[in-house]
Amino acid sequence: MVQEIFIIEDKKDIINHLNTYFNGSANIIIRQITSSKLARHLLDVPSLFFINEDALIDNNVVDICKLIRDSEDNAINPIIVLTSNASFENEKNLLKQNVEFCIKKPVDYEALYYIITNIVNLLTINRGVSPLTKLPGNIPIQAELKRRLLKKEEFAVLYFDLDNFKAYNDTYGFLGGDEIIKQTAKIIIKNVNSNGSCHNFIGHIGGDDFVALVDDMNYEEICQKIILEFDKKILDYFSPEDIERGYIEVPNRKGIVEEFPLVSLSIGIVEVTKNRFHNVLEIGEVGAQVKHLAKVTPGSAYAINRRFHL
Repeated sequence: MVQEIFIIEDKKDIINHLNTYFNGSANIIIRQITSSKLARHLLDVPSLFFINEDALIDNNVVDICKLIRDSEDNAINPIIVLTSNASFENEKNLLKQNVEFCIKKPVDYEALYYIITNIVNLLTINRGVSPLTKLPGNIPIQAELKRRLLKKEEFAVLYFDLDNFKAYNDTYGFLGGDEIIKQTAKIIIKNVNSNGSCHNFIGHIGGDDFVALVDDMNYEEICQKIILEFDKKILDYFSPEDIERGYIEVPNRKGIVEEFPLVSLSIGIVEVTKNRFHNVLEIGEVGAQVKHLAKVTPGSAYAINRRFHL
């Protein structure tokens, strides 16, 4: 993914120097944006803002920082300010505007190149993390699966999926659904890591789907503990009336009320042994099949795909 960096300065003091270092980079594009034209370019949403305070003509650096932070799309994108004003008051005023870094002149351009590159790399990593559960997302999940396959490790892949979750969201709202997702993540983390292994890996595929890679072949015990705790704690998210009935009522598009069981958890388990799978896609395909077997079982359940058969 190409990362775009805005160099905000009205004179070409920095852009030419940085072009020398970033020229030929396939992952980073730098653009000079004058302060007077910044507002119209904020919709482009760069990865990082670099403001050269000494090269601003008509605009104050604090005002520019406020303009960036007031833009919803850019509220969390990092800001670096280069300044020759070494006073503590100036630095403090900039930090109050949620500026991440203040760099003082004279500039070591090689060091500046690495600072920008490292921040961009960190952003790339962080974008692979679920903002809701703080668990690794699809990119690091795929990378971990590939790593283990290349090393010919033996492990089990646990695929987690919530049942009747859409019906819950339709009844209780997305905020309630988010709380269930966060609680599910906590339960999975607690029980997968209960044996103290530092080699287990837990990821959030997205929505209500999770995955865990465990080197402990006592995975059935792990799944049993997860289901037991999940089925107990999920009741905290339903009204007493729905708990007593054992289902929720949701009108469909035609206005007909349908009944859905309370949210449950399905787990599909795939044993990965040496030379069984050639790539991550094969594991995912088998995982989808075995998770389907768990989902057709009423209530929370798990199903296992061992070496030679479902």
